[in-house]
Amino acid sequence: MTQIRPVRDTDAEDMAEVQNAIHRAGLRSSPVDVALIRERYLDPNHRVACTVAEQDGQVVGFQSLKTAWPDNPYGVAPGWGIIGTHIHPDAGRSGLGRRLFAVSLAAAQAAGLKHIDATIGADNEPGLAYYSAMGFVPYRDLDDAIAYRLDL
Repeated sequence: MTQIRPVRDTDAEDMAEVQNAIHRAGLRSSPVDVALIRERYLDPNHRVACTVAEQDGQVVGFQSLKTAWPDNPYGVAPGWGIIGTHIHPDAGRSGLGRRLFAVSLAAAQAAGLKHIDATIGADNEPGLAYYSAMGFVPYRDLDDAIAYRLDL
């Protein structure tokens, strides 16, 4: 059974492995290390929610929702939400993304967010399909990615 729960500091190594498995599958441009996971997802600055999917004591996916800040590296308007979803390829297509998004959506609404950005690699077909299924629509093209938005 998969448990959906808030992130813990001790999840960093498993979260890095999820992203590195995505990289090995050709759906992420570069590998990550634990320090990057701690900086991007475990640092509470701008965090609205960070939720993990855990199976048999191991994180197999996670979703992060932050509030965009001025001059953020994603080019997202300050005050918008920035969401990222990361599911281990072996756990894909199992409903985990939908379950994680239910938590993030509730957190976004509670935080008063009006828009959420999801920027996905243009060649990441599963990611593009996922965000479309969650109700996001494309709103800007980038060099190698497509930015999707959800209006709340």
